[in-house]
This record gives sequence, structure tokens and C-alpha cells, in this order.
Amino acid sequence: MIEVNHLTKKYGSNAAVDDLSFKVEKGQIYGFLGPNGAGKSTTMNMMTGYIAPTAGQVLIDGHDIVEDGQAARRSIGYLPEIPPVYPDMTVEEYLEFAAGLKKIPSARIDESIAKVMELTGITEVENRLIRNLSKGFRQRVGLAQAILGDPEILILDEPMVGLDPKQIIEIRELIRQLSENHTIILSSHILSEISAICDHIMIIAHGKLVASDTPDNLAKLMKGSGSLHITAAGDQAKISSALSGIENIEDITFSPAQEEGAVDLEIRIKEGADIRKDVFFALAGENLPILEMTHTHVSLEDIFLELTEEKDQPEDTAKGRSSFFKRKKSKSDMEEKNGGEEA
Repeated sequence: MIEVNHLTKKYGSNAAVDDLSFKVEKGQIYGFLGPNGAGKSTTMNMMTGYIAPTAGQVLIDGHDIVEDGQAARRSIGYLPEIPPVYPDMTVEEYLEFAAGLKKIPSARIDESIAKVMELTGITEVENRLIRNLSKGFRQRVGLAQAILGDPEILILDEPMVGLDPKQIIEIRELIRQLSENHTIILSSHILSEISAICDHIMIIAHGKLVASDTPDNLAKLMKGSGSLHITAAGDQAKISSALSGIENIEDITFSPAQEEGAVDLEIRIKEGADIRKDVFFALAGENLPILEMTHTHVSLEDIFLELTEEKDQPEDTAKGRSSFFKRKKSKSDMEEKNGGEEA
């Protein structure tokens, strides 16, 4: 449905979007994730033809958004971060205005407006001024105009920003419902919302695509990775000797424990391994009691922070970042790489 090739947008010497390439397949929800200033909105504005790229190409169902913009935009419904609503219009007046802009045949306007109002749950406020609506209802009105004309693709830029928890749930369910008949690109910096409803996640940072995969694949890559934090009573040398025969241990770091006669140790585990039972029996067999054991995983938040806060981005895009997921760096690795400073 959408093909983005080497898309670039520069403002002076600053590259807001830097040689970005990806494809969007039909009938899925794509999450476009990244911190503020990563280039998400700029990318979406170029994909919809709102601003022109400095270089690169966007194809919408085979139509170039710059060279054949009118044909390309017929397939797109767009909700910008700030819904383009007119506060002095009623909801119905605004949707009639939007229908005219989209060149919906006059014979179909009333039917189309009634359909999108019912779908977005705004029929009850159709005669109210938009200025008097809550943030949640204004967001729904903006979404209704995006759906008008039944476009195949919906591009939604931060549709849940500023909403309360109840409104977020309502919009999330609405997006799920819309995905039955539309391909959706959903932009957000709220990781939990992206992972909750999207079939595919793309992470952008510094104008570059740094990861692209399904939530399931990301979860599989994270599963089993991480470390064991243990407080054990006994001598450090004896503990180290007892653990030396256990496979799948990458590294052990010892530090003094708060309890007298005990030590803290951080065990880094190889990908996919679970060594908790092995550690328990190894230490118990040497009469080295475990006072505390905590199993920590590298979370999606950890991966997001690692990918988006790294200062020196690699030249390649998502393919070049796959090594990160294979490495499964722990927090201590990140600190070591950055000279002990926070990422």
C-alpha cells in the first residue's frame, strides 16, 4: 500500500528525516514509535503530501505523492497531531465542509457523514459547536473527517495525545474496529499504546528507522534475556566456584551486600536460557544459602531507550540494528559503553 524510498527532509543543515525507507502492507496496523523530535510527524506530513521532501519518494498504492498527488491522496485519510477542526462550526457543518474538500459526490454526502458519525460515536453531538466539545470528542471529530470518503489508508499522528485513560481506551477500540477495513499507520511516543494495538512496530530516532518488526518477534527476542540478581550467604570465592560449572552464564559481577556475611552477585545469562534451578541447586549443594533471587528481563522500554537515545546512530537502518537484539545488552553494558554515564 505504501512504499517509502530514501525519504529525506532537511531544514538548513538539520536533517529532520534522514534517508528513511520502509514498506507498509495492506490490512495491518503499523505503529510508528519514537521520542519527541524523532521525525515522526515530519515523515507523516511528507507521506500525505502536506510538505514536500528534500529527497526521496513516497508511493501510495503506486502513485507518487509529489508527481501524482491527487490520485495518491484519494487513498489517504489523515489525522494530524492537532485535529484540523474549526471551533465555530458545528460537528455536522465541519464534516460537510470536509466532504466538499474530499470531493465526495453531493448525493452521497449525507449518507457518508451519518456513517462516520455513527462509527466514531459523535452522532449525539452533531449539532454542537466544536469549541464546546471535550478533547476526546474533538479527537473523534478529527478522526471522522479522516474516515470520510472511505480511504484505504488511515494515517493517525498521535491520536491519543492529551486524552484521559477512558478516552484512550475508547479511541484504541475504535482504531481496532477501523483496522478491519483500513490499513492504519499510528504514530505515538506512548510505547504501551503502540504495542497494545499494532501488528507491526517501527521505531524511529534521529530521523532514521532503527527497528522494524512485529510485537511477537520483539517479545521473542526479549524473552529469556536479562540477568539474575542474587544475594547469597557465604564466601565470594566459594560462590564463584560453585557456579563455575553452570552453562549459559556469560558473566558474574560481585559486590558487597548490606547483610553481614553475604555478597551480591549479578549473573548475565545467555539468550534464551533459564538457569534459576541450576543456580539454586549449585549453591545449596555447597551450603551457600540464597537470601534473595530476582530475575530481570530486558524490556521493550529498555530496547526503545537504547535505540532512541544512542548518540551515534549506525548508517544502516533496521537491518543494521538486528545485532542489538541479538546482543541483548544489559544495563551494565550500556554504562560501560558510555564510560559509566547514563545513556
